[in-house]
Amino acid sequence: MLNKEVAKLLKEQINKEFFSAYLYLDMANYYADEGLDGFENWFVIQAQEERDHAMLIRQYLLNNGESVELIEIAAPNQTYKDFRDPLVKALEHEQYVTDSINNIYEAAQNIKDYRTMQFLDWFIEEQGEEEKNADDNIKKYDLFAADSKGLYMLNSEMNAREYVEPTLVLE
Repeated sequence: MLNKEVAKLLKEQINKEFFSAYLYLDMANYYADEGLDGFENWFVIQAQEERDHAMLIRQYLLNNGESVELIEIAAPNQTYKDFRDPLVKALEHEQYVTDSINNIYEAAQNIKDYRTMQFLDWFIEEQGEEEKNADDNIKKYDLFAADSKGLYMLNSEMNAREYVEPTLVLE
């Protein structure tokens, strides 16, 4: 059995991960409306990854004797002023998610819940990658997108991204 506080935080994280998927779908929709199919693709895949994260946490809870009650997912309600804006908001959101994962890890560490800490190690590594990818997208945009040819090339690069299932093994 999981500690009640750790279980509560994990259940809340499921909602945060599903909200992340909504947020990234919203960003994908923005880019689709603007005709940037590569940016759209990048964020659709990002949404898939966030959904996977929620499902992994759900399964971990179930595997540890916890029932999972789903709560309402808020709408993103975002507006974007330009093509760069969703990229910046994505980085800010990933930093928020990293903080949330770190808080769960700290709660598990405080009660010596080593199994949950081990489970969260994958998410901590994943968040490092997520933040780096989001930061790289901003840097590439700043370097190349001022020129229409550069924007076209960056859009093409983002269109080449392919979905990869997570490799976390659950116990």
